[in-house]
Amino acid sequence: MFSDNFFKKIESKTNVDKETILSLANKLQAGNMKDESTLKEVINDLAKMTGREVSKEKEQKIIDTILNDNVPKNLDKFLDK
Repeated sequence: MFSDNFFKKIESKTNVDKETILSLANKLQAGNMKDESTLKEVINDLAKMTGREVSKEKEQKIIDTILNDNVPKNLDKFLDK
C-alpha cells in the first residue's frame, strides 16, 4: 500500500511513528468516514498526535472536503513540500 519511505516522510514532518499511523488507519477503516462525528474524532486524534491545534473553521473545512469527496488521490506528493 504505502512504502516505508512514505512513512518516514510523515514521521520526519510530524514525529508520529508508523505504528501509530497504522493504528489510526485501522480506526479509520472501522469507522464511517461519511459521519461527521467520526471525522471530528479522527481530526482531534491527529491533532493530539502531532501536537497541533486545529481551529473549528479548519476542522469544518477538512470535514467538508472529505464529505464532498474532494480529497486528493495522491497524498504522497504533498509530503515533498
